[in-house]
Amino acid sequence: MSSSADFPWADFLSRTIADFHCTTGTLHRLDPSDKHLKLVAHQGIPEALMPIIQSIPVGKGIAGVAAERQEPVEMCNLQTDTSGVAKPGAKQTQVQGTLAVPVLDGTRLCGTLGIGKLEPYDFTAEEKERLIQIARGIAPELLPG
Repeated sequence: MSSSADFPWADFLSRTIADFHCTTGTLHRLDPSDKHLKLVAHQGIPEALMPIIQSIPVGKGIAGVAAERQEPVEMCNLQTDTSGVAKPGAKQTQVQGTLAVPVLDGTRLCGTLGIGKLEPYDFTAEEKERLIQIARGIAPELLPG
């Protein structure tokens, strides 16, 4: 098994985004020392958001809530969402339909995987389950040290 640093995360994320016909995506690894999700790979994220998404506290934002709940978090239209889950800066992505899932090794949280579309979209139960399975498949590589 290769070390996590050697794993082609950008290629993995790009393939996953394409597989779901999405335009944006992020992959974060849990840092157990500070309970923050640290950015591993990204695609289609505006430069202005990079400082914000480099380190996300568990429980904050879409990825953080997916990590905290250990279940998928979806928004049909991030641009009009009023739930308070998405942070105001997230709207800068221009993404509308979003889905974030925890990366779990059994019950151990390893990180989060998120994808997004530029139009409003409700992900199906099958799509959610497929993304969860993809996330589970990478958990051994993403495991925090």
